[in-house]
Amino acid sequence: MSTPTQRLWSSIEDVFSAILNHPFISGLTTGDLSVEVFKYYVIQDSLYLRDFSRALSRLASRSRNENLISMFSEHAKTAIEVEKSLHRSFLAEWGLSEEEIARIPPSPVNYAYTSHLLRTAAEESYEEAVAAVLPCYWIYLEVGKYLEKKGSPNPLYKRWIETYSSATYENIVRMVLSAADKILYRVGEELWADVMRSFRISSIYEYLFWDSAYRLEKWVFKL
Repeated sequence: MSTPTQRLWSSIEDVFSAILNHPFISGLTTGDLSVEVFKYYVIQDSLYLRDFSRALSRLASRSRNENLISMFSEHAKTAIEVEKSLHRSFLAEWGLSEEEIARIPPSPVNYAYTSHLLRTAAEESYEEAVAAVLPCYWIYLEVGKYLEKKGSPNPLYKRWIETYSSATYENIVRMVLSAADKILYRVGEELWADVMRSFRISSIYEYLFWDSAYRLEKWVFKL
């Protein structure tokens, strides 16, 4: 019998296939992805992590199980340091400070994705909120593992791949998936449809996040 998280993953096979075939992802392994696009992505991802951390903090505050409170609180504070430290290394090479990054507005897709996460974490069921944050953890691991087999001639992209395919990152993701299975195990079919929708929306936003970077997406009007 499939676990809840296995059922969720089966529901986004089309989205994940589109991610793997996107020129941003394939460009990481060929080395053909332009540095300008990758720089845009890293900056936006740095901004994204700030609000992702806030969503995890909201999940921690809504948890009734002490282990979940600890896990989501710890991840909000330190687990994403794995990614933040990676970003800092890139930004340092480009001569960009965190203060400069903080003044850059989030892209339209970034703003929409984080708004979805924060609203779901605050207003929807706890189960939907958990499902909403899973793709950020899980899709990156699966993309990292997929790209690890291919490697990259570009040292920047190689470093990115190694981070998301690492045992350290995988252990974090497996911990979250194990917790999610326990949380979602008793969900009835009516709520399950909402849980799956929440998971799928976040997964689609993961695709759009890379796509928006590839397009160097800008706001139509000046903010």
